[in-house]
Amino acid sequence: MLRLSTKGQYGVRAMFEIANGYPDKPVTIKEISEKQAVSVAYLEQILNKLRNGGLIKSIKGPGGGYLLNKKPEKISISAILKELEGPVAITSCLDPKEGCVRVDGCVTYMLWKSLGEKIEGFLDTVSLKDLITGALLERTAGKIKKKA
Repeated sequence: MLRLSTKGQYGVRAMFEIANGYPDKPVTIKEISEKQAVSVAYLEQILNKLRNGGLIKSIKGPGGGYLLNKKPEKISISAILKELEGPVAITSCLDPKEGCVRVDGCVTYMLWKSLGEKIEGFLDTVSLKDLITGALLERTAGKIKKKA
């Protein structure tokens, strides 16, 4: 079964909380921790990566916290996950760090590559704004009703 790491899961949830404060209400790490039931220590690691990647900025001092660097509709879930997890690599042969010596003769290489591209393509279409407004839920519910 394919699984996203906790870093990716918690990172998206933290970005959701920060997006709720956009554009001018900084969200503290303590608020994110309490609302999303994630330890402050783990969030510090995640938020540092997101800050270093330019997705968020930190405001120091009283009334400080974290803010998005762009509008919620301009930040895709894919961008968040790429910053925290790297590129989608369904198998080790697709991981640029590992690679595979059997690529040319592999029966399943194109299958896994195509699946990864579909996942990444879908995540590119979903923004933080979609999570805030519930638009993703509406889109998904609409597709389920059409199939039924």
